Amino acid sequence: MPAIEVRDLKKHYGSTKAVDGISFHVEQGEIFGMLGPNGAGKTTTVEIVEGLREPDAGQVHVLGLDVQRHPQAVKSRIGVQLQTTALYPRLTVREVLELFRTFFPGQTRTAGELIALVNLEEKEDTLSKDLSGGQRQRLSVALALVNQPEIVFLDEPTTGLDPQARRSMWDTIRSIRQNGATVFLTTHYMEEAQLLCHRVAVMDMGHIIALDSPGRLISQHFAETAVEFEDLMDMPAQGTFSTLPGVTRSQRDSATVTLFTTDTTATLGALTRLAEAGTIHFDALHVRRATLEDVFLKLTGRRIRD
Repeated sequence: MPAIEVRDLKKHYGSTKAVDGISFHVEQGEIFGMLGPNGAGKTTTVEIVEGLREPDAGQVHVLGLDVQRHPQAVKSRIGVQLQTTALYPRLTVREVLELFRTFFPGQTRTAGELIALVNLEEKEDTLSKDLSGGQRQRLSVALALVNQPEIVFLDEPTTGLDPQARRSMWDTIRSIRQNGATVFLTTHYMEEAQLLCHRVAVMDMGHIIALDSPGRLISQHFAETAVEFEDLMDMPAQGTFSTLPGVTRSQRDSATVTLFTTDTTATLGALTRLAEAGTIHFDALHVRRATLEDVFLKLTGRRIRD
């Protein structure tokens, strides 16, 4: 039995089709990612799955329960971490956790277990208002785990964190899954989804336009190598660069040009000759494999924060 099963889900706001007949499932024990630009419909989808919003049509089953018929039973078995969580500023980390434990009538994790799970042992007696951004995020994740949920929903858990704090959060997310929970993750970071998720769904304009593991999505859409560099002369990528040997597609993000090529040597040689002739001037060139972000840009034509 899947942890989550969604069939032909629809939600409209007037003439806007926020969610337009999507279907997908989440396996028990996996980290499942939902990606999409703002307005794609992912927040509406997640809120319906969590039982926070009513759908116009379709079915949603969580842990075998119909969410519309058994909303309270579903909510007792899931944990939700929101993008921003209102914490009690004059309570310590331990006190906040002890308070939230009283909200659940059944068996809960102890405050000590939760503090250890999110690596806040050194901060357990610190007031929540004095925590860093990364520490507050870890505390909000701990609050989502109080009731020992079978599914944990994490809404952009690393937004605004520095690289070190982000990687610490990745370890926490992996440990949640290793402790037996299914994780449903929304994120604006392609690297994060590629490293953490077993499968990802890409949403755009109310539809799921791709769903598979990050590795398979990349291999399905890119057999080429990516050559990336800073174009110091701001030449149009669809012009000179698109006609270089081996290049199948090019894209530009500000001054950064990415060329996808089936013949890396020929493409690099052509770039070198153009530079020697003074036709182009580039810097910071490197060669890499295609990534999940490349797939996202190819499918949607937009960066995820559009």
